[in-house]
Amino acid sequence: MDSSPCRESGSQGVKEMHEGSFATVLLKWFGENGRELPWRQTPDPYAIWLSEVILQQTRIQQGWEYWERFMLRFPRVEDLAAASEDEVLRLWQGLGYYSRARNLHTAARQIVEGGRFPTTFDEIRKLKGVGDYTAAAIASIAFGLPHAVVDGNVYRVLARYFGIDTPINTTQGKKLFSALAQELLPKSAPSAFNQAMMDFGAIQCTPQTPRCLSCPLSETCEALRTGRVEQLPVKEKKLKVQTRRMTYVYVRCKGETALRRRPAGDIWQGLWEPILLEENPTFTPSPSTPILLRKNVRHVLTHRILLSDFYLWECEEKPELPTGYQWIKETERDNYAIPRLIEILFEALPSPQG
Repeated sequence: MDSSPCRESGSQGVKEMHEGSFATVLLKWFGENGRELPWRQTPDPYAIWLSEVILQQTRIQQGWEYWERFMLRFPRVEDLAAASEDEVLRLWQGLGYYSRARNLHTAARQIVEGGRFPTTFDEIRKLKGVGDYTAAAIASIAFGLPHAVVDGNVYRVLARYFGIDTPINTTQGKKLFSALAQELLPKSAPSAFNQAMMDFGAIQCTPQTPRCLSCPLSETCEALRTGRVEQLPVKEKKLKVQTRRMTYVYVRCKGETALRRRPAGDIWQGLWEPILLEENPTFTPSPSTPILLRKNVRHVLTHRILLSDFYLWECEEKPELPTGYQWIKETERDNYAIPRLIEILFEALPSPQG
């Protein structure tokens, strides 16, 4: 029985008809329309790896700024490895998904301990926080190795062009698209092809209002031919987004405040926060009453929505703090990496009296 990806999807023979021209047309389009990005102007695998990690879950424009910031502060992987975790998290602040920063830091130390940047897909894949996509991107772009990348852009382009309706977020779908992308990859130009796929999905074959009328692949695109551009790619429904309440009390006493580093096993591991009442229900401000700064502040994460209340408690004598909290000078707050929600809290604080 034939088990080729497109036969499984119900588009028998489509791949055989178009695979020869697909890469050729795509590479020509890339030569004329590809984005000029700074990490594409260097053969340095460290700079390329850094860009790939930063651009996970991040828009190009925002990621560009952070990439330049990191390259300026840590021009070599040895510089990143030698930094403290706090310094890395502070530089990462505002990008979210902070596990990426911690993994980046750990991987930098792995690279330094190994004596060189890994040069094969399997070696790169062993770096902390590096999955198949990132390993394939680095292997192909930095070392010219024939490994196809598969991300949201690639899923979309392939699903539409070949008319594949297998859900992309299933095990079957991931295997199907990975095999197809690898089969289409020209062994002589893996770097250009992978970057072309990413750019084509970001510029031409976009999620909404794709530019089908000016698309060089329009004459052989299955989705366009069958009127399914808006229906592809297919995704199974995600888990229900949950809502979580968080009430913070910012204690201010004689120019100091109380913070703790968030523990492992929850959001924002390693970042700092004021007193969280939900986890410290016995903490009762007395004798003065805390002032409500903001109520029901809505902060959206990937799989949950946070609703938060912010309070300021100004006191004359230092209260006993819950376990894990410590006093710091308010003037030194910027030395502590915090999540965006706590940044919003700090922005709502009035200036100290006197």
